Amino acid sequence: MSHLLRRTRAGLAAVPLALALSVGLVGPTPAVAAAGDSYSAPLDTAIGDLRVAAEVRTGYSRSLFPHWVDDDGDGCHTRNEVLLAEADDPPTVTGTCTITGGRWFSYYDRVSWYQTSDVDIDHMVPLAEAWDSGARSWTTSTRRAFANDLGDYRSLVGVTDNVNQAKGDKDIAGWLPTYDRCRYLREFVAVKLRWRLDVDTAELAAMRDLAGSCTNSTITVTRAR
Repeated sequence: MSHLLRRTRAGLAAVPLALALSVGLVGPTPAVAAAGDSYSAPLDTAIGDLRVAAEVRTGYSRSLFPHWVDDDGDGCHTRNEVLLAEADDPPTVTGTCTITGGRWFSYYDRVSWYQTSDVDIDHMVPLAEAWDSGARSWTTSTRRAFANDLGDYRSLVGVTDNVNQAKGDKDIAGWLPTYDRCRYLREFVAVKLRWRLDVDTAELAAMRDLAGSCTNSTITVTRAR
């Protein structure tokens, strides 16, 4: 099943300019990171590298982010792929990816669950927040890719259902988990960087405030776009 490989993604992008530069036909241009490029920086630097812009909710609909989908055709849609990948005790899988048994740990509240119905798959950066922060200008296929991102383990996380519902569409300034807030900040920042999403001024201030109590560990992502 594809969930065995869901934690990795590789990619390369290059724009050859050396010849033109060598003969003086064009001047040097700033490098533009492309999908597949790697980004790595300490947390404080990573937060500072996020682009600041006002959020715009106009036109948002959850249906503009198609999910959950079975892109690889193995019978397991994205929600089940995450459940299978994150299970601490492996569940039984039968038929068309019916999951029974298993155990899942929600790091937001440090509670373990034994029924899939008790576990929500949280979009680390909520869909509405993504829309506000730049996804409104994306194509539907890009929004679909964001909503079903199995290429980075931080994008989707299994958590207690009512905790996820309390989070709703809030960003770092509006909601934080009870536990492991520094981990949550690192993962939120990583997803924003991976998808080149903006932050507003309140969100940036909240990130910087929380980062002051966290280890300045390195954030590494592969750009998705």
